[in-house]
Amino acid sequence: MDLMSIIGWILGFAFMLMGMVLQKVTGDDGITRYTILFSNLESFFDPTSIVIVIGGTFAALMISFPGKCFTKIGKHLKVVIMPTKYDPHKYIAELVGFAKEARVSGLLALEDKLQNTKDEFMRNSLMLVVDSVDPEKVKQLLETELDYLDDRHSQDRAFYDKGAAYAPSFGMIGTLIGLILLLKDLSDPSSLGPAMAVALITTLYGSILANLFFNPISNKLKVRHEEEYLCKLIIAEGVQAIQAGENPRFIEEKLTQLLPRSKAGKKGKGAESSAAEEGAAAE
Repeated sequence: MDLMSIIGWILGFAFMLMGMVLQKVTGDDGITRYTILFSNLESFFDPTSIVIVIGGTFAALMISFPGKCFTKIGKHLKVVIMPTKYDPHKYIAELVGFAKEARVSGLLALEDKLQNTKDEFMRNSLMLVVDSVDPEKVKQLLETELDYLDDRHSQDRAFYDKGAAYAPSFGMIGTLIGLILLLKDLSDPSSLGPAMAVALITTLYGSILANLFFNPISNKLKVRHEEEYLCKLIIAEGVQAIQAGENPRFIEEKLTQLLPRSKAGKKGKGAESSAAEEGAAAE
């Protein structure tokens, strides 16, 4: 579970609520104090503004995207809160193990071991090698799969990026509606308050919807995509190296080079210390 996302949402709403209910009061003694007035929350609730911002935003999204994008919202929230863990070092170690097995016993020996492989992409990719598919076709299939993954995830993020753009826009539309109602009947003082509330609160709702829902989800999906894409890229490169019969140590070094410097550095230090220990033992 991704606690950072949950804590972030909780803190975001908590700080906003604190700003709404916290009020500065100057007492009879001239000393300024802060007090909490929950009655202030009534000033920030306006059904008309909710209808304009939330209704308008999702109506625009319905026009812009097919229905299947809406059915994926629950899945995307699960990816944000309870993501699948992708450990590139684990994938590298597994591929190196397959490379060693193929070098000793041949590519056909991998077929039985692949039955225990949980990653479907790795299993299917290595089965292409076991089935003696032409290396150029294997490369093309793997690259197509990576391109498809990139395009699919980009389309998913586009839904939330558009939502982040539409929400403030409908907030401004609500502001214009409120100002029109305000200017339409200045002679009636009782209408000024509700009209001004619609004018201001819609902008607030639009900003909250964009900056606490759509934008954070889009950014977190991008992070999840990069984690998955890196591991699938490692699989693609590793499978092609295994098919080419490259040395397992060379494959490990080659795949490690794909890692970000921070992760590769940690792995590199461990490898250096291990090599040093082996050298000392040999002496």
